[in-house]
Amino acid sequence: MILKEQPVRSQKLRRSAQGHPCTLRIPGVCNGSADTSILAHPPIANGGMGGKASDEAGAICCSDCHDCIDGRTAPWGITEQEIYECWIRGHQETLTYWRQMGLIDIKGAA
Repeated sequence: MILKEQPVRSQKLRRSAQGHPCTLRIPGVCNGSADTSILAHPPIANGGMGGKASDEAGAICCSDCHDCIDGRTAPWGITEQEIYECWIRGHQETLTYWRQMGLIDIKGAA
């Protein structure tokens, strides 16, 4: 059984996105500007109406990729599947960055 809990909010994780390159890099969408980067929440499993996933589920992305995953823009020639694939890669890169910066720690890891 999965218990519903309050999403984690972390100013350190959110601030880590500022000035960091976009990890999503959605083809034909990404503006490549680290100046617009923010921590975005996943486009799926967002916790329901008006809810957002925890910050550790996020990825660092530019403003244009963020608009795309949130559905504010509809890019031509890219499928929902490709957007999800970019999200998975971007989330993994974001997790690696956070671990390298000491923002997250995995207990028991060597």
